[in-house]
This record gives sequence, C-alpha cells and structure tokens, in this order.
Amino acid sequence: MVLCDVCGRALPSEAAAGRHPPRPSLCRRQPRCPLCAAAVGCDELRRHMETAHPEPGPPGSRRPGTPAECPFCGEAAGRELEEHVRARHGHLLGAPGADTGNAEQLYECPMCSLTCTNIQILEEHVDLHLEEHNFSEGGDMRDLELAQQLQTEEDERQRSEEEKREREEFEKLQRQYGLDNSGGFKQQFLKNMEREVDRGRMQPFEYHKRKADMMESLASGIDDGRTKTSGVIEALCKYYQSENKDVRRVWLSAGVDHFHSSLGDRGWGCGYRNFQMLLSSLLQNSFYNDCLRDTTLIPSIPKIQSMIEDAWREGFDPHGASHFNNRLHGSKAWIGACEIYSLLTSLRIKCQIIDFHKPTGPMGTHPRLFEWILHYYSADNGGGAKVVCTSKPPIYLQHQGHSRTVVGIEEKKNRSLCLLLFDPGCSSQQMQKLLKQNSDGTGLRLLRKFVGSLKEKQYQIVAVDGVLSLEEKAARCRASQVLTSEKIP
Repeated sequence: MVLCDVCGRALPSEAAAGRHPPRPSLCRRQPRCPLCAAAVGCDELRRHMETAHPEPGPPGSRRPGTPAECPFCGEAAGRELEEHVRARHGHLLGAPGADTGNAEQLYECPMCSLTCTNIQILEEHVDLHLEEHNFSEGGDMRDLELAQQLQTEEDERQRSEEEKREREEFEKLQRQYGLDNSGGFKQQFLKNMEREVDRGRMQPFEYHKRKADMMESLASGIDDGRTKTSGVIEALCKYYQSENKDVRRVWLSAGVDHFHSSLGDRGWGCGYRNFQMLLSSLLQNSFYNDCLRDTTLIPSIPKIQSMIEDAWREGFDPHGASHFNNRLHGSKAWIGACEIYSLLTSLRIKCQIIDFHKPTGPMGTHPRLFEWILHYYSADNGGGAKVVCTSKPPIYLQHQGHSRTVVGIEEKKNRSLCLLLFDPGCSSQQMQKLLKQNSDGTGLRLLRKFVGSLKEKQYQIVAVDGVLSLEEKAARCRASQVLTSEKIP
C-alpha cells in the first residue's frame, strides 16, 4: 500500500500511485500537515511546514527574519527579549535586584551567593551545603581515625616485639647465671652422670657409687674432695729454689689446695671453687682458727650457697641479695666478689674489694693490678731470699664471666711481673703434673699470666687482711647496705 505525499490517500500499489493525479489540484482529498494534521491548501502546505514546524537547529539559532523568542515562555519578544526576561522571569534567574513584578523578597545563600524568593527553599539549600561539609569532615575524621588505629597497631606490634626480645634476653641471662629454676648442683650432677653412662664413659656401678657419695656429701655439707689437689704450693717452692733462668724473685701464698669444677657445677661453679681454695689456705693458718671454729672442713657448693644466704639474713649486702631473690641454694647462680666479701665478713674475716675498673696500661692491660698484688705479697719481708713463702692468703680474682685465685707473683730479671693463678677450669690431672719432682717447668704455663695476658675491661679482687672483732663486723654489716669498693685508678 502506498500513501499519496500530497493528499495522504492510500493507494493499492505503485502502479496505482503512478496513475494517481500528480498535481495537487487534481487530488480528491484536502491536504493535511503530516506533523499536526492541520488541513491546509496544497499551495500553503510548504509554507505551513516552514513556519509552524521549522527544522531544529543549533541551540539559540533561529531562521533569519524571525523575531527572537523568550526561552522561558516561547513568546516572541524581538529586540526587547532581555527586558522581557528580566521583567517577566527575573525570579527564575535569581539575579540580585531583579524585579519580580510582585515585590517578593530575595534571600541569598551565605555559602554560595545563590538567591531565591522562598525562605524554606533557601534553608533546604543551606542544609545541603552543611550535609556536604559534614560528610567531608566526616571523611577526614574517618581517615584520621584509621591512621591513628594503624599507628596504634604498629606501636603495639613494636612493643610486643620489644617485650619478646627483652623476655628472651632475660631468660638467656637467667640460664647463663643459673637463675632459671632448672635445678642446682644435685640435678646437674645426676644429669651429667646419666649422660656419661649413655656415652659409655661411666659404668653403671660407678654411677651408683658416685651418686651415693654425692648424696652423703650433700647431707653432711662437706665437699667430697674428689676435685682437690694438695701440695702444689710446696712443689712450686721446691721448683723455684732450683730454677735459675729468668726469675729474679717469687712470692707464694701460704698453702693452698686446688679445687676444680665437677659434673655438678661445670659452667657456673668457679666462684664457689675459688672460695674453697681461699678457705683451704685460711684453715691451715692458725691466725684464723677462732673465726673458723665452726668451719673446720671445706664445705660443699650447696653448703656455701647456704652460708651466703645466712650472711644475707644477717643484713650483709641487701642489694646483692635482692639480685638473687635472696636465694642461692638449689640454683646454678653465679657468684662474684660481693658475695665472697659478704661471706668472709660474716665469718669475721677482714677483707676488702679492690676494683680495677679500667685498663691502666697500653693495649687494654692492667699493670696497676700487678703492682698492687706485688705490694700485697712483698709486705711480708723475706729479706733477700729468692723464694718467699709468705703467710699471706691467696687473692680472689674476678672478671666478667670467670674467676680465679692468685697464689703468687714472679718478678723476672728484666723487672717484668707474672701472676701465678689457680684456675678451677684446670683438671686434677693437669695440676698433678706440677707435683712431679723432675718437673721442667712446662707445667707452669697453666699458672703463669703476664701483663699482656689479662686484658678484660675490669677486674675485681678480694684480699684477706686479718680478723674482725664483733663490733667491726657489725659496723661493716651496716656499711654494706651500700656496698662500696676501693677503685684503682
């Protein structure tokens, strides 16, 4: 079916359309506008389309010769368009000072200068500003809270890691100094003997025998003497009498027994073993009989621990006692110069702590330490004798991590000094080599320490120098509330 472009009549086919009269005047029907169906004459249809239905152009464009239309009401305003808009539609523009025609009051937004005639609309408009502002501030606050939360979590993580490191370091120090509640002499002795049996280095019958001896020693509080070597000082005296190579003079302590570490105290018992060495010399000197009338035999390590606790209970060195929580017995706690001083003073043995707190020679050496020890021994006038067997007790020598016992000092022909030390780390087999009559002196390498051999940052010594009266003991106990030492230099 085909429609006539002029009259709109429906024609059955293209052939019929060809036969349809092509001129408008021959069309039987009244022509109508295809856009608005208005009935117009054929001659007026084109003009009607151009005027009533112009083709859309770019915004603001109009056909030449047509008057400008108002964009708000469509009324043709011509040259007076601007005046028409200001007069009739100023309230829509919201321009300050526009005449609304009704003298309506204009309200200006305090945040963006927009004006409107309705106060409620203005309030809603301002509320939108405030909501937008609050949202922005809320976003900033949420960002700040998130940043603070992340920083707090980071601080907590670092604090937790620091506490973990401190705890691990503290536990390490507790293990190192025997304060980790892992048992004491007895537990370590049994554990090490079981290990020796497992490795085939000890027979089961020997294990049971030594266990029985250890239990008896602990019950009596007396050392079993298995680690003791006696007669070394006497052997040294004989050796120096015949040795004429490079030693000008030598001073030796009064008789001292050597004690070395055992399966029960290996790794932590050096302080106790050095006290046993010192006490062995004091017990051989009648000058100290009155002080030691209740200690006639060398006590075992657990017994020494109990004796130090007794000194603390008397009031000696409360600060040092608190470091050990006032308990040594049953632990593997290391002891040092302060504990030795407290124990000796509680027995009314006069002694002093000398602190060589920094090197006094080149290359980190301590020549002042050697000079002090020489003065200590040479105070006993031996005349011009080459070998001076003094009445002086040995000296307790402490440095970080270890302690030894000074039993004498050599002066070489070139005036250099050499200490003679008993070390708890030396076994009985090594010490007994010094007892051989045909010793060539090679065993002395275990004992000799020259100035260049002692390069620890700090050394402390405890030197015995007589007996205290009860009043002097009480005074020293009071003074030990803040324990001090003589510092050199």
